[in-house]
Amino acid sequence: MPSFDTVLEPNLVELKNAVDQTTKEIGTRFDFKGSGARIELAEKSSKDRELTLHADSDFQIAQVTDILVGKLSKRGVDVRFLDFSAKIEKAGGDKVRQLVKVKNGIDSETAKKIQTTIKQSKLKVQAQIQGDAVRVTGGKRDDLQGAIQLLKQTVNDLPLSFTNFRD
Repeated sequence: MPSFDTVLEPNLVELKNAVDQTTKEIGTRFDFKGSGARIELAEKSSKDRELTLHADSDFQIAQVTDILVGKLSKRGVDVRFLDFSAKIEKAGGDKVRQLVKVKNGIDSETAKKIQTTIKQSKLKVQAQIQGDAVRVTGGKRDDLQGAIQLLKQTVNDLPLSFTNFRD
């Protein structure tokens, strides 16, 4: 039976390269001379990763963010993988930092949303939640392609990818 998996996985190699390029640019820019601006990529577990942006002021955090976003887009990494919802916090003295989570894997709420979207579409496909992915199965390849188009149109706040397409 034809099937595919709907997943949320960033290209971690390109993400690390973008962080390295951002670090290099921060080190060479004149407006960051003598400041404590830097960016760190931490791996909390095999799935959880987060970036920590350090700077002297909120303005410099915004500049570091702009550099990072530019480097990510040049390397083909979707910026929607990053969650900038955390507040900028004081880190002692006049320093500030911001934690940025890297989204990896579909959370259960989004998986349920994908599942109900597919059920309500009246396509002849079924969706099953499998861990941090959603498997969609159907009788025909055309139905699966219709489901992919439907998900691309309705779930546009996440950079979903469709893998493991089997015929």
